[in-house]
Amino acid sequence: MKKNQKLNQWLWKWHFIAGLISLPFIIVLSITGGIYLFKADYEASKHKDIKEVVVQGAPISLQKQWEIANKNAIKKPNTMVLTSTANQATEFISGRFGGKSSLYVNPYSGDVSGEIITRDTNMFKIRKLHGELLAGKFGTKIVELIASWMVVLILTGLYVWWPDRGRKIKGVFIPRTNEGKRTFYRDMHAITGFWISGLLLLILAGGFPWTDVVGENFKNLQKITNTGYPTTWKGHQLQSKDKGDALTLDQMVAKAKGLQLPGTVLVHFPKGPKSVFSVSNVNPSNLNTQKKIHFDQYSGRQILSNNWDDVGVLMRGRMWVMAFHQGEFGAWSWWLMLLTAIALTIMSISALVSYIIRKRKGNWGVPKVPVTFKIGYGIIILIGILAIVFPLFGTSLLLIISTEYLRNKIKKS
Repeated sequence: MKKNQKLNQWLWKWHFIAGLISLPFIIVLSITGGIYLFKADYEASKHKDIKEVVVQGAPISLQKQWEIANKNAIKKPNTMVLTSTANQATEFISGRFGGKSSLYVNPYSGDVSGEIITRDTNMFKIRKLHGELLAGKFGTKIVELIASWMVVLILTGLYVWWPDRGRKIKGVFIPRTNEGKRTFYRDMHAITGFWISGLLLLILAGGFPWTDVVGENFKNLQKITNTGYPTTWKGHQLQSKDKGDALTLDQMVAKAKGLQLPGTVLVHFPKGPKSVFSVSNVNPSNLNTQKKIHFDQYSGRQILSNNWDDVGVLMRGRMWVMAFHQGEFGAWSWWLMLLTAIALTIMSISALVSYIIRKRKGNWGVPKVPVTFKIGYGIIILIGILAIVFPLFGTSLLLIISTEYLRNKIKKS
Protein backbone atom coordinates (compact mmCIF):
# COMPACT_ATOMS: atom_id res chain seq x y z
CA MET A 1 0.00 0.00 0.00
CA LYS A 2 1.45 3.36 -1.06
CA LYS A 3 1.23 5.91 1.72
CA ASN A 4 -0.09 9.44 1.40
CA GLN A 5 3.01 11.37 2.51
CA LYS A 6 1.11 14.54 3.42
CA LEU A 7 -1.33 12.53 5.55
CA ASN A 8 1.62 10.68 7.05
CA GLN A 9 3.24 14.01 8.03
CA TRP A 10 -0.03 15.30 9.52
CA LEU A 11 -0.55 12.12 11.55
CA TRP A 12 3.10 12.19 12.63
CA LYS A 13 2.59 15.75 13.91
CA TRP A 14 -0.40 14.74 16.05
CA HIS A 15 1.31 11.55 17.19
CA PHE A 16 4.31 13.63 18.25
CA ILE A 17 2.27 16.27 20.15
CA ALA A 18 0.04 13.72 21.88
CA GLY A 19 3.03 11.56 22.76
CA LEU A 20 5.00 14.45 24.21
CA ILE A 21 2.12 15.42 26.50
CA SER A 22 1.14 11.85 27.45
CA LEU A 23 4.59 10.30 27.84
CA PRO A 24 5.20 10.97 31.57
CA PHE A 25 1.74 9.64 32.44
CA ILE A 26 2.14 6.56 30.23
CA ILE A 27 5.41 5.69 31.98
CA VAL A 28 3.69 5.99 35.39
CA LEU A 29 0.73 3.85 34.22
CA SER A 30 2.94 1.12 32.75
CA ILE A 31 5.20 0.89 35.83
CA THR A 32 2.36 0.94 38.38
CA GLY A 33 0.36 -1.55 36.29
CA GLY A 34 3.34 -3.90 36.23
CA ILE A 35 3.83 -3.57 40.00
CA TYR A 36 0.13 -4.20 40.70
CA LEU A 37 0.36 -7.57 38.95
CA PHE A 38 2.37 -8.77 41.97
CA LYS A 39 -0.49 -7.93 44.38
CA ALA A 40 -1.43 -11.54 45.20
CA ASP A 41 2.15 -12.68 45.84
CA TYR A 42 3.06 -9.55 47.80
CA GLU A 43 0.01 -9.66 50.05
CA ALA A 44 0.24 -13.43 50.59
CA SER A 45 3.71 -12.89 52.04
CA LYS A 46 2.96 -9.66 53.93
CA HIS A 47 -0.26 -10.94 55.53
CA LYS A 48 0.82 -14.52 56.10
CA ASP A 49 0.69 -14.13 59.89
CA ILE A 50 -2.94 -12.95 59.64
CA LYS A 51 -4.24 -15.38 57.02
CA GLU A 52 -2.48 -18.58 58.15
CA VAL A 53 -2.96 -20.33 61.51
CA VAL A 54 -1.61 -23.40 63.29
CA VAL A 55 -3.95 -26.41 63.15
CA GLN A 56 -4.91 -27.24 66.74
CA GLY A 57 -7.52 -29.97 67.12
CA ALA A 58 -11.11 -29.50 65.96
CA PRO A 59 -12.31 -26.08 64.75
CA ILE A 60 -15.07 -24.20 66.55
CA SER A 61 -18.37 -23.75 64.72
CA LEU A 62 -18.62 -21.23 61.88
CA GLN A 63 -21.68 -19.78 63.64
CA LYS A 64 -19.51 -19.00 66.65
CA GLN A 65 -16.79 -17.52 64.40
CA TRP A 66 -19.44 -15.33 62.77
CA GLU A 67 -20.50 -14.03 66.18
CA ILE A 68 -16.85 -13.25 67.01
CA ALA A 69 -16.48 -11.39 63.71
CA ASN A 70 -19.65 -9.37 64.36
CA LYS A 71 -18.28 -8.24 67.72
CA ASN A 72 -14.77 -7.35 66.50
CA ALA A 73 -15.04 -6.08 62.91
CA ILE A 74 -14.93 -2.32 62.21
CA LYS A 75 -18.15 -2.79 60.28
CA LYS A 76 -20.55 -5.73 60.56
CA PRO A 77 -19.49 -8.38 57.97
CA ASN A 78 -21.75 -9.15 55.02
CA THR A 79 -19.80 -12.07 53.50
CA MET A 80 -17.66 -15.05 54.45
CA VAL A 81 -15.05 -16.72 52.24
CA LEU A 82 -14.97 -20.51 52.29
CA THR A 83 -11.54 -21.79 53.33
CA SER A 84 -9.81 -24.37 51.13
CA THR A 85 -7.14 -25.63 53.58
CA ALA A 86 -7.09 -26.46 57.29
CA ASN A 87 -4.43 -23.84 58.12
CA GLN A 88 -6.44 -20.87 56.79
CA ALA A 89 -8.06 -18.31 59.06
CA THR A 90 -11.73 -17.70 58.28
CA GLU A 91 -12.21 -14.45 56.37
CA PHE A 92 -15.24 -12.25 57.07
CA ILE A 93 -15.68 -9.34 54.64
CA SER A 94 -17.30 -5.95 55.25
CA GLY A 95 -17.96 -3.41 52.51
CA ARG A 96 -16.80 -3.37 48.89
CA PHE A 97 -13.99 -1.99 46.73
CA GLY A 98 -12.04 0.77 48.51
CA GLY A 99 -14.32 0.49 51.55
CA LYS A 100 -13.66 -3.22 51.95
CA SER A 101 -12.13 -4.70 55.09
CA SER A 102 -11.45 -8.35 55.97
CA LEU A 103 -11.39 -9.67 59.50
CA TYR A 104 -9.70 -13.07 60.05
CA VAL A 105 -10.76 -15.46 62.83
CA ASN A 106 -8.59 -18.36 63.98
CA PRO A 107 -11.01 -21.32 63.55
CA TYR A 108 -9.34 -23.29 66.39
CA SER A 109 -8.87 -20.74 69.15
CA GLY A 110 -11.54 -18.19 68.16
CA ASP A 111 -8.97 -15.39 68.35
CA VAL A 112 -9.00 -12.59 65.80
CA SER A 113 -5.70 -12.97 63.93
CA GLY A 114 -6.02 -9.56 62.32
CA GLU A 115 -8.03 -7.23 60.11
CA ILE A 116 -6.93 -5.98 56.70
CA ILE A 117 -8.40 -2.64 55.66
CA THR A 118 -8.06 -2.37 51.90
CA ARG A 119 -7.55 1.41 51.71
CA ASP A 120 -4.59 1.14 54.13
CA THR A 121 -2.64 -1.43 52.08
CA ASN A 122 0.36 -0.57 49.91
CA MET A 123 -1.14 -2.25 46.86
CA PHE A 124 -4.29 -0.16 47.18
CA LYS A 125 -2.09 2.96 47.04
CA ILE A 126 -0.40 1.57 43.89
CA ARG A 127 -3.83 0.95 42.41
CA LYS A 128 -4.95 4.50 43.25
CA LEU A 129 -1.78 5.86 41.65
CA HIS A 130 -2.43 3.73 38.57
CA GLY A 131 -6.12 4.62 38.33
CA GLU A 132 -6.27 8.22 39.50
CA LEU A 133 -2.70 9.47 40.09
CA LEU A 134 -3.58 9.87 43.81
CA ALA A 135 -5.69 12.87 42.80
CA GLY A 136 -9.25 11.60 43.28
CA LYS A 137 -11.89 12.26 40.63
CA PHE A 138 -9.72 14.82 38.86
CA GLY A 139 -6.90 12.28 38.58
CA THR A 140 -9.31 9.65 37.25
CA LYS A 141 -10.30 11.99 34.44
CA ILE A 142 -6.63 12.72 33.64
CA VAL A 143 -5.95 8.97 33.38
CA GLU A 144 -9.04 8.56 31.18
CA LEU A 145 -7.88 11.42 28.96
CA ILE A 146 -4.40 9.87 28.62
CA ALA A 147 -5.91 6.43 27.90
CA SER A 148 -8.13 7.99 25.21
CA TRP A 149 -5.15 9.66 23.58
CA MET A 150 -3.25 6.36 23.80
CA VAL A 151 -5.83 4.88 21.42
CA VAL A 152 -5.08 7.75 19.02
CA LEU A 153 -1.33 7.28 19.54
CA ILE A 154 -1.60 3.60 18.62
CA LEU A 155 -3.69 4.23 15.49
CA THR A 156 -1.54 7.13 14.23
CA GLY A 157 1.65 5.29 15.20
CA LEU A 158 0.68 2.25 13.13
CA TYR A 159 0.15 4.43 10.05
CA VAL A 160 3.41 6.30 10.56
CA TRP A 161 5.24 2.99 11.14
CA TRP A 162 3.72 1.36 8.04
CA PRO A 163 6.66 0.72 5.68
CA ASP A 164 6.66 2.54 2.35
CA ARG A 165 10.21 1.61 1.43
CA GLY A 166 9.70 -2.13 1.02
CA ARG A 167 9.25 -4.81 3.67
CA LYS A 168 12.77 -4.85 5.03
CA ILE A 169 13.29 -6.77 8.25
CA LYS A 170 15.63 -4.28 9.92
CA GLY A 171 14.04 -0.94 10.69
CA VAL A 172 10.56 -2.36 10.17
CA PHE A 173 10.25 -5.48 12.34
CA ILE A 174 13.53 -5.45 14.29
CA PRO A 175 15.59 -2.40 15.38
CA ARG A 176 18.67 -1.26 13.46
CA THR A 177 21.74 -1.37 15.71
CA ASN A 178 24.41 0.03 13.38
CA GLU A 179 22.94 3.38 12.27
CA GLY A 180 23.46 5.52 15.34
CA LYS A 181 21.72 6.03 18.67
CA ARG A 182 18.84 8.12 17.37
CA THR A 183 17.88 5.53 14.76
CA PHE A 184 18.20 2.71 17.30
CA TYR A 185 15.95 4.39 19.89
CA ARG A 186 13.47 5.49 17.22
CA ASP A 187 13.27 1.88 16.01
CA MET A 188 12.92 0.57 19.56
CA HIS A 189 9.93 2.86 20.05
CA ALA A 190 8.21 2.28 16.71
CA ILE A 191 8.84 -1.45 16.37
CA THR A 192 7.99 -2.29 19.98
CA GLY A 193 4.82 -0.26 19.51
CA PHE A 194 3.95 -2.28 16.41
CA TRP A 195 4.43 -5.64 18.15
CA ILE A 196 2.28 -4.78 21.18
CA SER A 197 -0.30 -2.48 19.51
CA GLY A 198 -3.12 -5.06 19.43
CA LEU A 199 -2.48 -6.06 23.03
CA LEU A 200 -2.42 -2.43 24.16
CA LEU A 201 -5.81 -1.75 22.57
CA LEU A 202 -7.25 -4.80 24.37
CA ILE A 203 -5.66 -3.76 27.67
CA LEU A 204 -7.01 -0.22 27.28
CA ALA A 205 -10.47 -1.68 26.61
CA GLY A 206 -10.13 -3.48 29.95
CA GLY A 207 -9.23 -0.25 31.73
CA PHE A 208 -12.01 2.00 30.41
CA PRO A 209 -14.82 0.35 32.49
CA TRP A 210 -13.17 1.90 35.59
CA THR A 211 -13.21 5.43 34.13
CA ASP A 212 -15.73 8.15 34.98
CA VAL A 213 -17.04 9.18 31.54
CA VAL A 214 -16.55 6.20 29.20
CA GLY A 215 -17.22 3.77 32.06
CA GLU A 216 -20.44 5.55 33.06
CA ASN A 217 -21.60 5.78 29.45
CA PHE A 218 -21.00 2.05 29.05
CA LYS A 219 -23.06 1.33 32.19
CA ASN A 220 -25.89 3.47 30.81
CA LEU A 221 -25.73 1.57 27.53
CA GLN A 222 -26.00 -1.70 29.47
CA LYS A 223 -29.13 -0.40 31.23
CA ILE A 224 -30.73 0.81 28.00
CA THR A 225 -30.03 -2.46 26.17
CA ASN A 226 -30.67 -4.64 29.25
CA THR A 227 -27.31 -6.37 28.78
CA GLY A 228 -25.91 -6.06 32.31
CA TYR A 229 -26.44 -8.31 35.31
CA PRO A 230 -30.01 -9.64 35.63
CA THR A 231 -32.06 -7.89 38.32
CA THR A 232 -32.15 -11.16 40.27
CA TRP A 233 -28.33 -11.48 40.49
CA LYS A 234 -27.96 -9.57 43.78
CA GLY A 235 -31.20 -11.01 45.14
CA HIS A 236 -32.32 -7.79 46.83
CA GLN A 237 -35.96 -8.36 45.89
CA LEU A 238 -36.00 -12.01 47.01
CA GLN A 239 -37.50 -12.97 50.36
CA SER A 240 -37.28 -15.88 52.77
CA LYS A 241 -40.87 -17.04 53.21
CA ASP A 242 -40.42 -20.03 55.49
CA LYS A 243 -40.79 -19.77 59.27
CA GLY A 244 -38.82 -21.07 62.23
CA ASP A 245 -35.19 -20.83 63.23
CA ALA A 246 -32.69 -19.54 60.69
CA LEU A 247 -30.02 -21.88 59.35
CA THR A 248 -26.71 -21.77 61.17
CA LEU A 249 -23.73 -20.64 59.14
CA ASP A 250 -22.37 -24.21 59.38
CA GLN A 251 -25.53 -25.56 57.70
CA MET A 252 -25.37 -22.89 54.99
CA VAL A 253 -21.68 -23.55 54.31
CA ALA A 254 -22.42 -27.29 54.00
CA LYS A 255 -24.93 -26.43 51.25
CA ALA A 256 -22.41 -24.10 49.58
CA LYS A 257 -19.73 -26.81 49.57
CA GLY A 258 -22.23 -29.27 48.09
CA LEU A 259 -22.52 -27.02 45.02
CA GLN A 260 -18.82 -27.73 44.22
CA LEU A 261 -18.29 -24.32 42.63
CA PRO A 262 -14.79 -23.62 41.26
CA GLY A 263 -12.66 -20.65 42.30
CA THR A 264 -13.21 -18.60 45.45
CA VAL A 265 -16.62 -19.35 47.01
CA LEU A 266 -18.43 -16.75 49.10
CA VAL A 267 -21.46 -16.96 51.38
CA HIS A 268 -23.40 -13.68 51.56
CA PHE A 269 -25.35 -13.14 54.78
CA PRO A 270 -29.03 -12.13 55.00
CA LYS A 271 -29.50 -8.39 55.54
CA GLY A 272 -32.59 -8.89 57.67
CA PRO A 273 -35.19 -11.43 58.87
CA LYS A 274 -36.89 -11.53 55.45
CA SER A 275 -33.82 -11.59 53.18
CA VAL A 276 -31.84 -14.57 51.91
CA PHE A 277 -28.51 -16.35 52.09
CA SER A 278 -26.63 -16.19 48.79
CA VAL A 279 -23.68 -18.19 47.46
CA SER A 280 -21.41 -17.00 44.66
CA ASN A 281 -18.02 -17.86 43.25
CA VAL A 282 -15.26 -15.69 41.78
CA ASN A 283 -13.36 -17.50 39.05
CA PRO A 284 -11.80 -15.01 36.58
CA SER A 285 -9.81 -17.73 34.79
CA ASN A 286 -13.11 -19.21 33.58
CA LEU A 287 -15.91 -16.66 33.83
CA ASN A 288 -18.45 -19.13 32.38
CA THR A 289 -18.40 -21.10 35.64
CA GLN A 290 -19.49 -18.17 37.83
CA LYS A 291 -22.89 -18.44 39.53
CA LYS A 292 -25.06 -16.66 42.11
CA ILE A 293 -27.50 -18.89 44.02
CA HIS A 294 -30.02 -17.72 46.61
CA PHE A 295 -31.40 -19.73 49.55
CA ASP A 296 -34.24 -19.28 52.03
CA GLN A 297 -32.47 -18.45 55.29
CA TYR A 298 -34.84 -20.63 57.35
CA SER A 299 -35.40 -23.82 55.39
CA GLY A 300 -32.31 -23.67 53.18
CA ARG A 301 -34.56 -24.12 50.16
CA GLN A 302 -32.97 -22.93 46.91
CA ILE A 303 -35.03 -19.97 45.67
CA LEU A 304 -33.18 -18.95 42.52
CA SER A 305 -30.00 -19.74 40.63
CA ASN A 306 -28.29 -17.43 38.13
CA ASN A 307 -25.64 -18.75 35.75
CA TRP A 308 -23.14 -16.72 33.73
CA ASP A 309 -25.35 -17.20 30.65
CA ASP A 310 -28.01 -15.11 32.41
CA VAL A 311 -25.64 -12.12 32.41
CA GLY A 312 -26.03 -9.74 29.45
CA VAL A 313 -23.53 -9.82 26.58
CA LEU A 314 -22.11 -6.33 27.27
CA MET A 315 -21.46 -7.16 30.91
CA ARG A 316 -19.85 -10.47 29.98
CA GLY A 317 -17.61 -8.69 27.49
CA ARG A 318 -16.81 -5.99 30.04
CA MET A 319 -15.86 -8.51 32.73
CA TRP A 320 -13.73 -10.44 30.22
CA VAL A 321 -11.61 -7.43 29.19
CA MET A 322 -11.30 -6.30 32.83
CA ALA A 323 -10.03 -9.76 33.84
CA PHE A 324 -7.64 -9.72 30.87
CA HIS A 325 -6.42 -6.25 31.90
CA GLN A 326 -5.46 -7.68 35.31
CA GLY A 327 -3.84 -10.86 33.95
CA GLU A 328 -6.38 -13.12 35.68
CA PHE A 329 -6.69 -15.87 33.04
CA GLY A 330 -3.85 -17.91 34.48
CA ALA A 331 -0.04 -17.80 34.39
CA TRP A 332 0.11 -17.16 30.63
CA SER A 333 -2.03 -14.00 30.85
CA TRP A 334 -0.15 -12.76 33.94
CA TRP A 335 3.18 -13.05 32.10
CA LEU A 336 1.66 -11.49 28.99
CA MET A 337 0.51 -8.43 30.98
CA LEU A 338 3.88 -8.13 32.75
CA LEU A 339 5.84 -8.34 29.49
CA THR A 340 3.48 -5.82 27.89
CA ALA A 341 3.98 -3.42 30.82
CA ILE A 342 7.76 -3.77 30.47
CA ALA A 343 7.56 -3.31 26.68
CA LEU A 344 5.39 -0.19 27.08
CA THR A 345 7.90 1.27 29.54
CA ILE A 346 10.81 0.54 27.17
CA MET A 347 8.84 1.94 24.22
CA SER A 348 8.04 5.16 26.12
CA ILE A 349 11.58 5.71 27.40
CA SER A 350 12.97 4.99 23.91
CA ALA A 351 10.68 7.68 22.48
CA LEU A 352 11.90 10.15 25.10
CA VAL A 353 15.59 9.39 24.44
CA SER A 354 15.05 9.60 20.67
CA TYR A 355 13.34 12.97 21.10
CA ILE A 356 16.13 14.35 23.33
CA ILE A 357 18.77 13.28 20.77
CA ARG A 358 16.72 14.79 17.90
CA LYS A 359 15.63 18.03 19.61
CA ARG A 360 17.46 21.24 18.79
CA LYS A 361 17.96 23.94 21.38
CA GLY A 362 15.13 26.48 21.42
CA ASN A 363 12.88 24.35 19.23
CA TRP A 364 10.25 21.81 20.29
CA GLY A 365 10.84 19.89 17.08
CA VAL A 366 7.16 19.56 16.12
CA PRO A 367 6.92 17.99 12.63
CA LYS A 368 5.90 20.40 9.86
CA VAL A 369 2.80 19.75 7.76
CA PRO A 370 2.55 21.01 4.14
CA VAL A 371 0.17 24.00 3.95
CA THR A 372 -1.54 22.35 0.96
CA PHE A 373 -2.67 19.37 3.04
CA LYS A 374 -6.45 18.98 3.43
CA ILE A 375 -8.01 16.49 5.82
CA GLY A 376 -10.13 13.88 4.02
CA TYR A 377 -13.69 12.99 4.99
CA GLY A 378 -12.61 9.52 6.10
CA ILE A 379 -10.24 10.98 8.71
CA ILE A 380 -12.89 13.48 9.87
CA ILE A 381 -15.43 10.66 10.33
CA LEU A 382 -12.88 8.54 12.24
CA ILE A 383 -12.03 11.50 14.52
CA GLY A 384 -15.76 12.10 15.07
CA ILE A 385 -16.31 8.46 16.08
CA LEU A 386 -13.35 8.58 18.49
CA ALA A 387 -14.65 11.86 19.96
CA ILE A 388 -18.07 10.29 20.61
CA VAL A 389 -16.67 7.09 22.13
CA PHE A 390 -14.04 9.00 24.15
CA PRO A 391 -15.67 12.33 25.11
CA LEU A 392 -12.65 13.65 27.01
CA PHE A 393 -10.53 13.13 23.90
CA GLY A 394 -13.14 15.04 21.85
CA THR A 395 -13.19 17.90 24.36
CA SER A 396 -9.39 18.16 24.49
CA LEU A 397 -9.20 18.05 20.68
CA LEU A 398 -11.64 20.95 20.38
CA LEU A 399 -9.55 22.88 22.90
CA ILE A 400 -6.32 22.21 20.97
CA ILE A 401 -7.87 23.13 17.59
CA SER A 402 -9.40 26.32 19.05
CA THR A 403 -6.05 27.32 20.60
CA GLU A 404 -4.20 26.71 17.32
CA TYR A 405 -6.83 28.64 15.36
CA LEU A 406 -6.53 31.64 17.69
CA ARG A 407 -2.73 31.47 17.61
CA ASN A 408 -2.73 31.55 13.79
CA LYS A 409 -5.29 34.35 13.80
CA ILE A 410 -3.08 36.43 16.12
CA LYS A 411 -0.03 35.73 13.93
CA LYS A 412 -1.81 37.02 10.82
CA SER A 413 -3.17 40.17 12.52
